[in-house]
Amino acid sequence: MASVIPGKALAPKAVVAELSRPGPYAVLRGELALVGLPGVVFTPTSGQGLPAVAIAHDWLQPASRYLGLLRHLASWGIVAAAPDTQRGPFGSHRGLAHDLRTALGVCSGVRLGGNSRAPAVSVDPRKLAVAGHGMGAGAAVLAAAVPAADTQVQAVGEPYWEVGHGVDLQAVATIALTDTKPSAVDAARAVHLPGMHLAFGKDLVSPPAAGADLVADAWGGESSLRTLKKATHLGVLEGRHWTDAVLDGKGEPSTRSLVKALLTAFLLHRLAGETRYASAFDGAIKQTEVRSPQVRST
Repeated sequence: MASVIPGKALAPKAVVAELSRPGPYAVLRGELALVGLPGVVFTPTSGQGLPAVAIAHDWLQPASRYLGLLRHLASWGIVAAAPDTQRGPFGSHRGLAHDLRTALGVCSGVRLGGNSRAPAVSVDPRKLAVAGHGMGAGAAVLAAAVPAADTQVQAVGEPYWEVGHGVDLQAVATIALTDTKPSAVDAARAVHLPGMHLAFGKDLVSPPAAGADLVADAWGGESSLRTLKKATHLGVLEGRHWTDAVLDGKGEPSTRSLVKALLTAFLLHRLAGETRYASAFDGAIKQTEVRSPQVRST
């Protein structure tokens, strides 16, 4: 994969205009189930040492409602995977966090795709991130928190994931976060990575004050909190699902477009070193409010 040519930093409006459109790379789809984990993965058709992100679904939602987001990220040179696990009403948040790390382990540990006409795609294990929507956003925070023995976040012997899983994360993104068990708010104090938190201003399922605001305030590393003023909880989802009848909100093309641009910019900046997109982290963007990044003392 050819690298994006570095250049002058773009204004936030220009970042959104550029990255809300599909990227320059053709995309392939694969199934994580082939290696024992239900879910999907999208990759550029070629490339070596690529960044990768694992994205967790919201409560009861199938991974299929995020396919456009995954495909979009891959079109910009980012391998994007989504476990399709823990989908029941009592799905394990800790289990979903573990599955995020497992998905990244698969992406960074095996060659993806490839045939007689094109070499397989590879992922750089130093360029990994987790993200999620709703419940999945909380699970992403759990996946990124350091073990309890280092932080006293929760009882020693009850780590958020299986210690020694072997995945080194570099960034975390949350979308309309819903708190989890164990608490993502508590776990956020043990996340010492750059974090971008996207809250939805008209979210009645997980209002920002009960989720994203608290996590951003507790974050152990550099973070930003951006509220999309007109977005509802389901705004980022695609297609139809029976939960649309019982959960507030609906799929919103404008919300999906903005989330695609902001998440792509954040990941390209933090994982691929594309500083020209840095303004999307804390710059002014129409119909949003942003809190300046902060670094907590630990």
